[in-house]
Amino acid sequence: MNKYTLAVVAGLLIAFMGGAVEAQPYPSRPIRMIVPFVPGGSVDFVARIIQPKFSELLGQQVVIDNRAGASGNIAVELTANSPPDGHTILLGNVGASAINPSVFPKFPVHAGRDLQAVSLIVDVPGALGVHAAVPVATLKEFIEYAKARPGQLNYGSSAASSAQSLAMEYFMSKAGIKLVSIPYKGGAGAATLAVLAGEVSATMLTTASFVPHLKGGKVKVLAVISPKRVSQLPDVPTMIEHGYPELRLGSWIGIFVAKQTPPAIVKRIYDATLKVANDPLVTERLNGGGALVVTNNSPEEFAQFMRTQTEFWAKLVKQAGVAVE
Repeated sequence: MNKYTLAVVAGLLIAFMGGAVEAQPYPSRPIRMIVPFVPGGSVDFVARIIQPKFSELLGQQVVIDNRAGASGNIAVELTANSPPDGHTILLGNVGASAINPSVFPKFPVHAGRDLQAVSLIVDVPGALGVHAAVPVATLKEFIEYAKARPGQLNYGSSAASSAQSLAMEYFMSKAGIKLVSIPYKGGAGAATLAVLAGEVSATMLTTASFVPHLKGGKVKVLAVISPKRVSQLPDVPTMIEHGYPELRLGSWIGIFVAKQTPPAIVKRIYDATLKVANDPLVTERLNGGGALVVTNNSPEEFAQFMRTQTEFWAKLVKQAGVAVE
């Protein structure tokens, strides 16, 4: 066999092998679901509820991989640099996906630019709560109370760049009030305890942070950030009802994969996401933890949502004067 024949045979073999690889069904091995934060948080909570159903629908084990660091940027970068074959999925939240590009403009990877958006899956609604001693019963009364005391009231924040803190800054600017921000180390838990103890007048956190403490009578929830009222707080109006339509979603969470993932694989993951989100047992468990199912009509719709959200939070980051790196 001469060199020319060997070259032809080798070329045919490579082409055959390449076709065989492309023809492999998806998924062909276990799938890694990357969570940008440590176990115990809201994103991890959602991951552990949806993981079994994803495994069932995709026919492969889905393994949760907690990759905390740099406010979620480490996980975003890891996903962006993974093979674009659908075997690495990011469960990204509003902070890691839409806020970080403005807070960390020099970080080389941005979710909206370097990842393929698949779909939203849940929203963990935010809420504005005040200490029981604050003599108000509605958001309107709170605004009037704060206007009469400019700079005298304060609010607890989990982090200057968190969705809740930025939403609070946005709300204050639109309502024409000014509360002094008091940052607490330890995240939402510390800020929740601060408002319960009366160290701060108000705070904006997730509904899940407030609900367990409502029976104690130490906090009042005046409004929720959600498309509709939440079942745990049926009498509490949304920010939309109060005239703040931009404050529609709280700490939303969505599914992402690497940018060049083939459309057929993206569709497979998207279809599985919808089935997971609409599974009655999954929905019940998510709702029990304060998360609402929210999905998109297509990956393209989620991508457009991401562009809108990134622009929205960029304005809030600038307005709040959050230090960037």
